[in-house]
Amino acid sequence: MIKSLLVSLLITFSSLAVASEDHNEAKRLLDSGDILPLETILKKVRKTYPGKILEVELESEHGQRIYEIELLTDDGMVLELITDAITGELLSTKKEH
Repeated sequence: MIKSLLVSLLITFSSLAVASEDHNEAKRLLDSGDILPLETILKKVRKTYPGKILEVELESEHGQRIYEIELLTDDGMVLELITDAITGELLSTKKEH
């Protein structure tokens, strides 16, 4: 039982460390002007896709910084929107199942 608790604590603290590093990296990119502020991106997205934001992740795919946005539309559909974090351009939209 103690071993299980230790493993659980290690996993929890490892996840917190990664989240902190992600936050620091996002802040650095924002402060340097390498990415647009999330609020700028969300204002643009909401003009076309009104609804509730469920989750947002800043990621790097193939050397490109993207915001991956999960959104619940007013009619109950969940969408995943991929936007370019530098330009704000909507790159793709897909329905989640």
